[in-house]
Amino acid sequence: METLESSGQESLIAGPVYPLDPETLYLSREEARQVGARYAEQYQSAEPYPHIMLDNFLPIEICEKVRQQALLMTRKVPENASPQEHLKTSYNPDEMPDYARLLFMALNSATFLAFLESITGITGLISDPYFKGGGIHRTNNGGYLGVHADFNHHRQMNLERRLNILIYLNPDWKPEYGGAFEIWTPDMKTQVKKCAPVMNRMCLFNTSSTSMHGNPEPVNHPENQSRLSIALYYYTATWTSKHVSHSTLFRARPGASDVVTRKEDIRRLIRKYSLPVLSATFQRIISKNRP
Repeated sequence: METLESSGQESLIAGPVYPLDPETLYLSREEARQVGARYAEQYQSAEPYPHIMLDNFLPIEICEKVRQQALLMTRKVPENASPQEHLKTSYNPDEMPDYARLLFMALNSATFLAFLESITGITGLISDPYFKGGGIHRTNNGGYLGVHADFNHHRQMNLERRLNILIYLNPDWKPEYGGAFEIWTPDMKTQVKKCAPVMNRMCLFNTSSTSMHGNPEPVNHPENQSRLSIALYYYTATWTSKHVSHSTLFRARPGASDVVTRKEDIRRLIRKYSLPVLSATFQRIISKNRP
């Protein structure tokens, strides 16, 4: 099991991985492709599914400015959203101050898609103008997000979800502060990687119904600081009637008391193996019997 615990700032002298101009947030499309090509083999050969963690991803001035704007957001974090998601909320880019909002636009642009296609080998990527589930993610002390596979269908645009990117905004974060990003095998028997959410560390990974990941260990910052990250998701126009849609699928770690999503699993099986009318009937029955 690989563990990334460093501060994330060792490579500052060499310059950022993705050198957006801090003022204009501009990078040429060709340079973006070249950046992606440098890491394509590392990304595409990673197990148990394609992924990569890169320190010093953006110019540090960008992360510092966005972090300060994120701290201005005051919406209360839900205390008991679900047993799998605790003390966590998100802010859509439309809610954010100008600079942060413009950064999200840059990360949704054709130029950044060129970087993503180059590193992942996935062509025809589509960004989400609605930022469904994306934006600034905030997890307060004591909060966590269980290990899971993400929803796989953007219903509004009828697209298949393919990629997640996370960029962390937590200066001087130590491993003992918790909130590490974890990658697990599909059978949930082995933790493959554990990554501290340090400032300007980027995590990119393919999403599927078996790409298990999360930050299940509670945040434990001694000064009560929240865990902050930038999150965006990307799609392709490859959704067909043969696909089976699902919402987030939570899984339990070995020996842990994690809560799984059995009702969603049942719905998924019904959608996969039942006739459409029968499937809809069973789903209505399950919904009526929710606790």
